[in-house]
Amino acid sequence: MPYSCRARCTVAAALAAVLSSGAGAQAPPAETKKPTIALRATPPVGFVPLRVRAAAELREGNDDYADFYCATIEWEWGDGTYSENTSDCNPYEAGKSTIQRRFSAEHIFRQGGVYRIVFRLKQKTRSVGSAITNVQVRSGAGEGFGR
Repeated sequence: MPYSCRARCTVAAALAAVLSSGAGAQAPPAETKKPTIALRATPPVGFVPLRVRAAAELREGNDDYADFYCATIEWEWGDGTYSENTSDCNPYEAGKSTIQRRFSAEHIFRQGGVYRIVFRLKQKTRSVGSAITNVQVRSGAGEGFGR
């Protein structure tokens, strides 16, 4: 004998109430989202000697993203030089440890050219995230005007 709408609707409503109250069900684990890395160099163009300030920012993603927690920071300046910074941190705890979101460094370019600046986050020797930007350094004020 088929069920009446009343019986089906009552069963569906009761099931929906149980599921929405969380009784008998566990909440799904929170999704881990990797932050994105934005990198900018200021100024992006200038004359020798050019002092550039590079700034990297971790956007969005989880504040406790494990691969980015207490990572070694590496700057590759594109002129054959590197800068590196490592911090001493407490052991990682999911849900409690928080990642650093802003990084900056300065570098002076002493020769003209186009340089590729690379920002890296590393865990031991493994790169876990990076971003790239370019800087154009001009040799002299008259360059590009018929010289």
